[in-house]
Amino acid sequence: MELLIITGMSGAGKSVVVDAVEDLGYFCIDNLPPKLLPTFTQLLGRSSQPYSKVAIVSDIRSGRDFESIFDYLKELKNNGYSYKIFFIDANDTVLVRRYKETRRIHPMLNDYDGSLSESIAKEREKLSGIRGIADYYIDSSNFSASECKARVIQMLTGSTGTKLNVHCMSFGFKYGAPSDCDLVFDVRCLPNPFYVPELKEHTGLEAPVRDYVMQFSETQELLRKFYDLIDFLLPLYIKEGKSQLVIGFGCTGGRHRSVCFAENMYNYLSDNDKLNLTVAHRDIKK
Repeated sequence: MELLIITGMSGAGKSVVVDAVEDLGYFCIDNLPPKLLPTFTQLLGRSSQPYSKVAIVSDIRSGRDFESIFDYLKELKNNGYSYKIFFIDANDTVLVRRYKETRRIHPMLNDYDGSLSESIAKEREKLSGIRGIADYYIDSSNFSASECKARVIQMLTGSTGTKLNVHCMSFGFKYGAPSDCDLVFDVRCLPNPFYVPELKEHTGLEAPVRDYVMQFSETQELLRKFYDLIDFLLPLYIKEGKSQLVIGFGCTGGRHRSVCFAENMYNYLSDNDKLNLTVAHRDIKK
């Protein structure tokens, strides 16, 4: 039985993760106290109906019981069950905004005299241990629900095989660097098409911008060095058993240079049959 334990910050989007894994054929259970993990898993294993994929959401809603989750995870392994942990996160500003928009109550709010900011800070502290051992991590701060769901599906597809899921992305540093990137490359050192009047309103997906960015010798050399580094790192990540790699390219606004580099890296890696590849441009419409 393939067991996935979903956890993360309240308001980060665990329900979106559940929707995604259900589409992948998982049998899902929400808000299961950690102490029931071993017993519940054994019951599923003995069921006359086979459950090949099971996803269980367990989080801070369990109260103090959640602090003992590592004991129950150890018991799971002792019972012969392997598992993977999916942690979904979002930054504090986004979490506060989501709670104010939905008017939902944070599960720890009453413990901290109604202070939402303090509740979020304490929850993050309590979840730091489980986040540190997570097999999958995603920051939903800058994703819509549909974009987040697509990323979850991409991350999990092929996760039990030998392929490494590689996500190439572009972003603008002025909007903040994405926290779920494993590698972040800054290409702000290159000539900026933004200052060319006829290119300003176009993007790195269009030939005029792409040709402008790629015409410089320093651009070509930097891109080759990125290729060499990724060629060196990928076999090491695959050998280590890493299931996902997020490569981020950042420029000032995330519309020109970073887009060109993310697309070039995606095209460069597209012939590698050991990879599941995706590409996205976070800030291209901003």
